[in-house]
Amino acid sequence: MLNNTNSMKQLVSETPSTNTLLAQMAQQQELPDLFTLYTFRQTAGRGQRGNTWESEDYKNLTFSTLFHLEHLPVQEQFRLSQIVPLAIKNVLDQYTDNIYIKWPNDIYWKDKKICGILIEHTIMDNTITQSIAGIGLNINQKQFISDAPNPVSLSQITGQEYNLETILDQIIEQFNTLKPLLNEPERLKQLYFASLYRKDGFYPYCADNETFEAQIVDVADNGLITLQLRNGTKRQFAFKEITYLFNI
Repeated sequence: MLNNTNSMKQLVSETPSTNTLLAQMAQQQELPDLFTLYTFRQTAGRGQRGNTWESEDYKNLTFSTLFHLEHLPVQEQFRLSQIVPLAIKNVLDQYTDNIYIKWPNDIYWKDKKICGILIEHTIMDNTITQSIAGIGLNINQKQFISDAPNPVSLSQITGQEYNLETILDQIIEQFNTLKPLLNEPERLKQLYFASLYRKDGFYPYCADNETFEAQIVDVADNGLITLQLRNGTKRQFAFKEITYLFNI
């Protein structure tokens, strides 16, 4: 557990993007490992594929955490994409069941998305010197008005409301607990794979305008996912090359 979580975080009244602001701060001053910038009013949060992240003011957690990585090789960057969602899952598991990691690093409750993660790296000489993990976690929001297909909040799941600062502190503590697994790739992979959404059984997917049913059989160290079709054929995909379907 961190000795003083409060010294590791800073609240800003509002910002377009905590990732962008934290990156600017890190260029201007030396910040400690796991320093976290958070706001309860993020006006233009960024998600994967250029998407925006809907977050009602003062209802959810929108924050970014700085990871010093001691020159992690670029080819090993997926390790951080395992640690960050595992930390958030570990915290959410304290409040509800059926929390999973949807490859590569979204967090799902059943078939609904409760958390999105955007990780951005600083690379020098083919190594990652630091990374910023931006997280949008739905906590107390009761209604979603964007065209996002399947959002859900912790409050919608349980019918209760939560202290945002408490959950944020728990996540930072989990980052601190799990970060040593960067040096234990096999153990990290085991924990990640065991937490995957749809890891058991066959489910519908789409790739190259083709729909098919498959099961997840592996996620490689570089983040590529391997699916096995019902006929035994195995196919490997990178992020954005495959779409999860809910009907086939």
